[in-house]
Amino acid sequence: MEELGIPELTREQVEELCAIAEENARKYVLSNVSPKDVETLNVCAEVEGAKPLKLAIDVDIVLSSSMRDYDVQKLADEAVKYAFNSAERYLRELACSSQT
Repeated sequence: MEELGIPELTREQVEELCAIAEENARKYVLSNVSPKDVETLNVCAEVEGAKPLKLAIDVDIVLSSSMRDYDVQKLADEAVKYAFNSAERYLRELACSSQT
């Protein structure tokens, strides 16, 4: 976090960071499989600490039996990466706005 020049986050910014990560993970999953094929989709983003800030993202997916040959673990891993990328973009925006 320090290397990006990000100030300590407010409670609202932490909530926004988690919401962005969760929303983008869901968006990624639902852009790759039809919502009707998703039986369970749980996404959780949590932040620990302030400096350094630790973001944990967990994506749990259960697809319908018709999707049994689909690589669910790969989909979950890619959704987590997508969520981390969106969280990093948000943090970079905060860093830019705090330097002005």
